[in-house]
Amino acid sequence: MKNYSLDILKRSSKVWVAELQANLDKFFDTVESEISTNGTSSFFSHLQTFLFYFLSKSLLGADPALDPAVANSGPLTINLWLGLQLLPTVPILAFQPLVEIFLHSYTYPSALVSGGYQKLYSFIERHGKEVVQRGEQEFGLSASDSINNLIFTLGFNAFGGFSLFLPTLIGTIASDKTGLQARLRDEVKQVCGSSSSGLSFDSLKDMELVNSVVYETLRMNPPVQLQYARARKDFQLASHDSAFDIKKGELLCGYQPLAMRDGNVFDEPESFKPDRFVGKGKELLSYLFWSNGPQTGSPTESNKQCAAKDFVTMSASLIVARIFQRYDSISGDSGKITAVEKAN
Repeated sequence: MKNYSLDILKRSSKVWVAELQANLDKFFDTVESEISTNGTSSFFSHLQTFLFYFLSKSLLGADPALDPAVANSGPLTINLWLGLQLLPTVPILAFQPLVEIFLHSYTYPSALVSGGYQKLYSFIERHGKEVVQRGEQEFGLSASDSINNLIFTLGFNAFGGFSLFLPTLIGTIASDKTGLQARLRDEVKQVCGSSSSGLSFDSLKDMELVNSVVYETLRMNPPVQLQYARARKDFQLASHDSAFDIKKGELLCGYQPLAMRDGNVFDEPESFKPDRFVGKGKELLSYLFWSNGPQTGSPTESNKQCAAKDFVTMSASLIVARIFQRYDSISGDSGKITAVEKAN
């Protein structure tokens, strides 16, 4: 399955940037229209529409616009499916112990979301035939296994992960009062000008500040905070000042916000520093573990690192770059955009 996911990402790289830009500009057009009408844009639903169309076309080669069953309801369908899986694990501090008894103690019946899930299944079966056939012919999967895992990759990993991360990234930039936006705008304009045709994966190599802001946002607010794994063998887990004997089969839990705010590694670990990973700061990328592995590592079939690690950071950097191609500045927070100043 990991190799299947890696293959899908490799093939999607041919259309990834073009699909991201085309659907991202539709998102910005909608936000601008809403600000013009209402004075503000609660952009989350529009962001999820962008993500559903962009990811479906890039990963699956399937256009939601061709299927009325998911064209408008796809994001809501995925949200309900995700919610049913995550509700038993989401911490709710109020109304205890009732929450533990009634929400965190049961597996919820799949019948609650089976209708929407079947619509997603049929959408991929009809419009993503090529990627499903690759799963069968090249990776020995059944059609059903291919489709079910594509839904998980699309919905849980990609759509769900970006839905958590991107509002935080946009809000961090939109609410900044330190002059960061002007610096980002200058770097973007210097590297690739104002035309979307200048944006590419290669162009990101020269956008140190843009990339650093993405990395620092992931350090401060990793979209997945907890990772679990069972030890494959006996080993010793060492920290800065202690060591722990781990036995084969023991369950380990990694808590990202703690690991990536280590004062022995990061200067002022509780502060957002946009330049943290610029220049020599890139050496700190080996301590950036948001992807269930170091940013300097590579996902393979033999490890648990996120298959799309590089696609996530590069896509986020492309989104930041496109913002400052279109706008001189934006205002707002992680929930809404209140103003945009178009670039000259």
